[in-house]
Amino acid sequence: MPKFRIASAALAAMMLLAGGAQAQTLRGSRGSVERMYNQARGQDLTFYRSGRGVRSAAAEGELVRLRGNEHYRVADASYPYALPTTRTFVQRLAAQYHDACGERLVVTSATRPRSLKLRNSVAESVHPSGMAVDVRRPTRGSCLRWLRQTLLDVEGEGVIEAIEEHHPPHFHIAVFPAQYRRYLANRDGGSDRPSPRRASARSGSSRSTYRVRQGDTLLAIARRTGTTVAKIKDANDLRSSRLQIGQRLVIPSR
Repeated sequence: MPKFRIASAALAAMMLLAGGAQAQTLRGSRGSVERMYNQARGQDLTFYRSGRGVRSAAAEGELVRLRGNEHYRVADASYPYALPTTRTFVQRLAAQYHDACGERLVVTSATRPRSLKLRNSVAESVHPSGMAVDVRRPTRGSCLRWLRQTLLDVEGEGVIEAIEEHHPPHFHIAVFPAQYRRYLANRDGGSDRPSPRRASARSGSSRSTYRVRQGDTLLAIARRTGTTVAKIKDANDLRSSRLQIGQRLVIPSR
């Protein structure tokens, strides 16, 4: 029987973010879609219009191929390419998932050019940018619980936005490039090697997260958390002081 490294406290309740009583959830919303889209636009990512554009970006190194390994496989993805940071995330998550669950993670979609827009996709989909992947939802209950909780934990770090979809059942995961690079650099010097355990992904981190509420401003949040507006902007790669209700902010250490 595989050993699942999920803390009992995390199983008893969703992780609560600092400053509020609203629990994290993988339920999709208009706000989730807008946060992903705004991140892609704010980081000047290219939205590829055609398969030819995706292949050209891969040839130039802007996108990299998801080839699969002993920890994950790619199934039915027309264009198995993603941003380098997204591939690193997949490799690390897959190693942790395989270690905990004893089976490989399955990636079902990566970069999807606008010419391949699905009937149920939204206009603001970030699949054309290469920052997102779809991961098949596990059928075993223990594996499903592990994946849900892990995505919630990492989402709480402010580096991804994850949504559990049901038609077909999968997890849509958008990896924010700038935030994820900083997250890796702060954790282990930016190594691309997958960490062996999920628990290690959070060890040594002195940062917290904050969910924006109605009436919040960067100045008010900075004063409340004992940091500065400039540090919050830098930690979240913000180019303006505009905030959205429900937005997650990484709060740097003092």
